[in-house]
Amino acid sequence: MGIVVVEVCDGNAITTLDIEGIIEAEFPEVAVLMNECLSFCGLCALRPYALVNNKRVSGKTPEECLGKIREQIKKELAVYQ
Repeated sequence: MGIVVVEVCDGNAITTLDIEGIIEAEFPEVAVLMNECLSFCGLCALRPYALVNNKRVSGKTPEECLGKIREQIKKELAVYQ
């Protein structure tokens, strides 16, 4: 398990990207968990989002959200470096 955990709802628009493959290839110390539901009912329908160490990160598009996920991962990893 990674020191940073990214959780993604499998019904979310962010899954149009290979979020798991992209993030885990870029950041070996990060674990991406695909979940059936993250209990943020309605948010999946509104915009792409993920949880990075339980902090909600979202964007207007999957690509924008991915960029924000990367930024949050870097902030989280800075704590351990």
